[in-house]
Amino acid sequence: MNITYRTLLGGLLATTLAVPLLAQADSSERLAERLAVNGQPMPVQSVSETPVKGLFSVRLETGERFYSDAEGRHFLVGDLYENGDQGLVNLTEQGRNGERAARLAEVPDAERVIFRGASERLATVVVFTDTTCPYCRQFHEEVPRLNEMGIEVHYLAFPRTGMNAQGAHTMQQIWCDANPSEAMSAAKRQEPLAGTADCDNPVEAQYHLGLELGVQGTPAIVMPDGRLVPGYVPAERLAAMLGIEG
Repeated sequence: MNITYRTLLGGLLATTLAVPLLAQADSSERLAERLAVNGQPMPVQSVSETPVKGLFSVRLETGERFYSDAEGRHFLVGDLYENGDQGLVNLTEQGRNGERAARLAEVPDAERVIFRGASERLATVVVFTDTTCPYCRQFHEEVPRLNEMGIEVHYLAFPRTGMNAQGAHTMQQIWCDANPSEAMSAAKRQEPLAGTADCDNPVEAQYHLGLELGVQGTPAIVMPDGRLVPGYVPAERLAAMLGIEG
């Protein structure tokens, strides 16, 4: 989070949220218009109501989220949970999942490295990957089995040590290759790639997308509903998480 907002919001964690609720029809819109810090408008992307009366979820253009009262005077940073019959449900994470799925849906197939099986597709997972990551190489060994079970694997680039690292260069070579899936497999086998990295490619954009969506390491598996599963997951276990029998 921007340090200005992080410092501000962090100091307001204990503030009481007790002000009258605006009219339901336009309260979110009015709150978005009035949110400001030190007289400067906040870069608000969206405002939505929560199940808690008078508490609104605010998402900034930078991707950060916090909660506000109806007048934008008191802020709360953290996850909102519902304590229901099924136990604790993280409502904040549910919101992140939906946003994550929507953002990934905007990435065209032409900008993904896709591994499809011969069988009917039952599910698709999007995986942020780095060819220098040992666990990514281990996950890639599971891809044929995932394809056999009807699970497509769509790779996006996430050079975990940044765009100036060798991993970023290698992934640019992959996305520039005439057959990126073969180049991906070769790179995961730690074979050198001879192709150019100078084409117009989405590696840097995907790296920043991963940061926006909360990716902190690789592999980072995004389920169809937007759930983020960090780290290596064996094929049979991932299939079970998708409700698919091996």
